[in-house]
Amino acid sequence: MFKEVVNHKGFWRSVVFLGIAFVVIFVLVKWAFEGFSASFFEERNPYLLIGGGLLAGLVYGFFVTYGKFKNRLKK
Repeated sequence: MFKEVVNHKGFWRSVVFLGIAFVVIFVLVKWAFEGFSASFFEERNPYLLIGGGLLAGLVYGFFVTYGKFKNRLKK
């Protein structure tokens, strides 16, 4: 079942789009808690912020998309 879900058309595209959306929303919410100050980006390592966010977003996107596609294939 795992291989069927992972190899389904559109699975990886959905993972990437959901991961990127997660990162954008996460950074915006975190920036909002800091008061939308420019120092938010200056105080953090941008590679770690974006890279770590993308990695976390892709993991999140994988699990959510996997559940969505698995339910779709069961029906």
